[in-house]
Amino acid sequence: MKVLVDTSVCSLACRRSAPQHAAVDELRRLISHGRAALIGPIRQELLSGIRERVAFERLQEALRAFQDESISTTDYERAAALFNLCRAAGLQGSNTDFLICAVAERHRFPILTTDADFARYSRAIPVALHQFSS
Repeated sequence: MKVLVDTSVCSLACRRSAPQHAAVDELRRLISHGRAALIGPIRQELLSGIRERVAFERLQEALRAFQDESISTTDYERAAALFNLCRAAGLQGSNTDFLICAVAERHRFPILTTDADFARYSRAIPVALHQFSS
C-alpha cells in the first residue's frame, strides 16, 4: 500500500543538514520500497519555499521521480466537505490539508506527516495516519 507523504516530512528530508528524524527514516524506507505517494499541491508547496534557482532546479528534478497521484473534482468537493466538518467541530485547517485528506481517503492511503493538525482533524473526520517509530 502506498503512503501519501505530507509537506512537513518532505521539508525535513530536504534540509541541507537533514536531522535524524524517524519520519525522514520512514520516508526513505517508503521510497526504497516504491510506496511513497505525492500530489501536485505538495510538490508546489515544497518548490514554493526554495529561493535559490539552483536549489529549486535540483529539488524539481528530484521530485520528478515521483508521479503525482490524480486529483479529481470529487476530491475537491470532498475536501470542502471535510473542511466544513472540521470547522463545525471548532478545528481550522488549510485547503491543502483537506485536499490531502480527501485524496488519501479516496485512495485509501495513510498520511505520513509530522504536522499535529492531522491528528486533530482525525477527531472529526476519517483520517488515517501512517504510524512510524519516533
